[in-house]
Amino acid sequence: MFPDFFMHIGQALDLVSRYDSLRNPLTSLGDYLDPELISRCLAESGTVTLRKRRLPLEMMVWCIVGMALERKEPLHQIVNRLDIMLPGNRPFVAPSAVIQARQRLGSEAVRRVFTKTAQLWHNATPHPHWCGLTLLAIDGVFWRTPDTPENDAAFPRQTHAGNPALYPQVKMVCQMELTSHLLTAAAFGTMKNSENELAEQLIEQTGDNTLTLMDKGYYSLGLLNAWSLAGEHRHWMIPLRKGAQYEELRKLGKGDHLVKLKTSPQARKKWPGLGNEVTARLLTVTRKGKVCHLLTSMTDAMRFPGGEMADLYSHRWEIELGYREIKLKWHTEFGHLNRGDMLTSEQHRCSNEKKKF
Repeated sequence: MFPDFFMHIGQALDLVSRYDSLRNPLTSLGDYLDPELISRCLAESGTVTLRKRRLPLEMMVWCIVGMALERKEPLHQIVNRLDIMLPGNRPFVAPSAVIQARQRLGSEAVRRVFTKTAQLWHNATPHPHWCGLTLLAIDGVFWRTPDTPENDAAFPRQTHAGNPALYPQVKMVCQMELTSHLLTAAAFGTMKNSENELAEQLIEQTGDNTLTLMDKGYYSLGLLNAWSLAGEHRHWMIPLRKGAQYEELRKLGKGDHLVKLKTSPQARKKWPGLGNEVTARLLTVTRKGKVCHLLTSMTDAMRFPGGEMADLYSHRWEIELGYREIKLKWHTEFGHLNRGDMLTSEQHRCSNEKKKF
């Protein structure tokens, strides 16, 4: 009786401690951000403080992540709460000084902090696996920015039938671990960039022993082939393009075939490592009376059972659920940003929020 009682007390105290950390996330910020990592990111980006200031750039990185945790608080109040200023004559920092420090910091250092922490936190999280593979997905989103000359220069407007869009727009493609909704990588661009172009930037950031689920918009044999060749067991699954031509090589099971797809000269020119043909696995499944054809790089039928693979693609919806909050938040929170560089920094700031906290 008593051992069980004290075990429950210990669990309760642990839950209370975690709840307090969630209520006051700034108090646990030091558990997630390594000062040495921030210093390396600043050095790699060439961002330096030329003279001694009360709010060094290293501390400004902490402030930007703090913004993700306390979105309703003014920036200067977050600085004061974090107590990250160097000693001075005044106990608090002026709001204008914080804005100037944020402009000096720019976006490149914040991007590097995002990338490195994404890798660290992803590797440190014990994700569930399927057949030894981590389940990932990629998806894109875009949103409007304020109509200013600075944003117009940084993010050219999309045109339709010769008419420009009402607002400059930003496009983003993210990669997400599906069981935790942890963002593992992100790429930003303008509306002139296709989602496939942005997805190319995620190839090198994708880890080994992974399965990335993609929607049909990313169907490109060059992209898919490069994804597989970038590391060990970097697999993908995507709906077969309507009208795609293929040759059946071998039957692996019911609705399960090894197939060969021919590549185009244009694709081979763009992707030097792409051959004349790509071998893949084609699954034919029926969901709610609708026939669906799924193409995947997992050609080993012994390691990857076809019956289980047929249900995997439904998990891609998790990235839509993970995106729901971030899409609503970004459409409402970027309305005050009038400069392209500040907006890019804000994108990585919000991505950091979705990543871990």
